[in-house]
Amino acid sequence: MRFTMTLAALAACFTMSAPAPGQAQTATPAVTPVASIDTGETLNGSVTGLPLPRFVSMKAAEGFARRGPSSTHRIDWVFKRRHMPLVVTDEYGHWRRVQDRDGAGGWMHYSLLSGNRTVIVEQDDLHLRRSASADARVIARLQAGVVAWLGECHDGWCALDVRGTEGWAPISALWGVEPDEARD
Repeated sequence: MRFTMTLAALAACFTMSAPAPGQAQTATPAVTPVASIDTGETLNGSVTGLPLPRFVSMKAAEGFARRGPSSTHRIDWVFKRRHMPLVVTDEYGHWRRVQDRDGAGGWMHYSLLSGNRTVIVEQDDLHLRRSASADARVIARLQAGVVAWLGECHDGWCALDVRGTEGWAPISALWGVEPDEARD
């Protein structure tokens, strides 16, 4: 018997990000990355020596994105989703400039971020498969907006863990991982 499970996107219940209190919805800050993810250009951060840009996830359920790298700078954006993937585009002391998949962001304290990788499903009704093959059995269907833990990636497929359900999805349907990224 084939069993498929639909995992509802929790994104419909929770706001992924919101403007800071008192800010209009259109007040999305302009965040310009140091290096472009699209071009594949990689620089190393001046603080950590880690590649820029790089993907991280949020540790906290709420994180303030500020106009500049200190707690005295104005809050431009509030991220409200734990484990949401973000891309780090710059570093300054204990601060990291981050962006979400829509380009919203700002400077966040490094203690709010984790190197444990997550991705956001970008395709509605994405089939999570038993193995890294389009012919493999479907074990779950994921809605757009679902956040999943990222495992290994190879040959255009990534291993995902969504609330204990593990399977494989095409890398092209995910945000939070490079299109040609290989991970062990």
